[in-house]
Amino acid sequence: MAGGGEEAETTLEFTPTWVVAAVCTVIVGISLAVERLLHYAGKYLKRKNQKPLYEALQKVKEELMLLGFISLLLTVFQSSIFKICVHEDITRHLLPCKFPSESSNEGESSSNTAETPSHSRRLLAEEALGSGYCARKNKVPLLSLEALHHLHIFIFVLAIVHVTFCVLTVVFGGIKIRQWKRWEDSIAKDNYNAEGVTHVHQHEFIKGRFLGIGKNSVFLGWLHCFLKQFYGSVTKTDYMTLRIGFIMTHCRANPKFNFHKYMIRALEDDFKKVVGISWYLWVFVVIFLLLNVNGWHTYFWIAFIPFVLLLAVGTKLEHVISQLAHEVAEKHVAIEGDLVVQPSDDHFWFHRPRIVLFLIHFILFQNAFEIAFFFWIWVQYGFDSCIMGQVRYIVPRLIIGVIIQVLCSYSTLPLYAIVTQMGTFFKKAIFDEHVQVGLIGWAQKARMKKGLKGATNGSGQGSSTDGSTVRVGVGLQMAKVVRKEAAPEETQPTTASQ
Repeated sequence: MAGGGEEAETTLEFTPTWVVAAVCTVIVGISLAVERLLHYAGKYLKRKNQKPLYEALQKVKEELMLLGFISLLLTVFQSSIFKICVHEDITRHLLPCKFPSESSNEGESSSNTAETPSHSRRLLAEEALGSGYCARKNKVPLLSLEALHHLHIFIFVLAIVHVTFCVLTVVFGGIKIRQWKRWEDSIAKDNYNAEGVTHVHQHEFIKGRFLGIGKNSVFLGWLHCFLKQFYGSVTKTDYMTLRIGFIMTHCRANPKFNFHKYMIRALEDDFKKVVGISWYLWVFVVIFLLLNVNGWHTYFWIAFIPFVLLLAVGTKLEHVISQLAHEVAEKHVAIEGDLVVQPSDDHFWFHRPRIVLFLIHFILFQNAFEIAFFFWIWVQYGFDSCIMGQVRYIVPRLIIGVIIQVLCSYSTLPLYAIVTQMGTFFKKAIFDEHVQVGLIGWAQKARMKKGLKGATNGSGQGSSTDGSTVRVGVGLQMAKVVRKEAAPEETQPTTASQ
């Protein structure tokens, strides 16, 4: 490393053409391979009529495009960012690691040894640019080129890990949910019109959920819901009872409605929302990066946020089932036919079942952020880096991350899939894909026809008694369920069928 010639960077003017051609070939080849892989995956999902998963794949493409745009911005503006000069004192506050000079004064020789390679590279960069733009102003760059490059890599790693974790969660959770299909098949073989008298308090669904009335029962009820999410979160009795409650509320005219198939479609439809990184998640990333200050152990403490939220979501979903059992047990001693629960939004936080989906989205992202940050630091700076933290803080973070992934896949996600169907309104996934498309087209034509009649007949149309206005209104109401992706729980026609 003698001489300044080795510190100077070589431009394309003095780079062998075979090197440039080889690097371009590898980069372009990998990019085209990934693009073709996503393309054929999309064709396969469309061929299998898996539109929700296809839309989730499109969401992944959008995230990759966003990453490419971020990468472009960082590359194009890196020289401009490096020319933002500040006083050196400003850069000595809120540091994730102590300055090497401070560490040497404290006699931390082992830490300095571990940081020597990266520290030396930083020193070389500073020496090479010492006479540069900011040095002439007796200032330092706001962000070094090396730090900007590392930040670039972290954003890419975070997005990839988040998408991967979401896919793994849905895949493993879907495996368990698909095991419920045998319950649906067994129900299909039985007589749907149950006869006889059902003694409510002797029913397995009530005995397993209803703990009586009183203050102690409330506490024991929440405790039971908390523990229930770890074992047998959804039993066959639970599935059968919730299924009957949904059918009797939303599609009474079709007792052979395939509830399991509808539930899978609804879950796949929600998955395309979870796999994306929303703007508010990027805000959390910025906040957590800001709080990564030396000595605060921020990433150890924030690891408990998704863990606590996951336990709260699982407990709440179990409590919704218990509330449904409690309502029936309080109102009836014996009923004719099957036990039927009454779905309602009142059982959910702020009467909005979709809050649960938002929390699951945040939990999966936060967990992915923790794991991505750990592996990024490990690969980029080494396990002994000061930014990694002490081992007694690292191990619990990793254990919590694994627990979150397993619990969310095998308990919370299946609970979400069935319990969120217990709201007041059903989701647009209740209609098959071709029915959804047909409803949208029919509703648009009906609206246009109604508008033309209104313009022709004036106020006289309001007195029409041929029933066309009513049919158009019902059609438009049903189409709302199909068209509004952001809020699919819009209406609940009682004659809906598969």
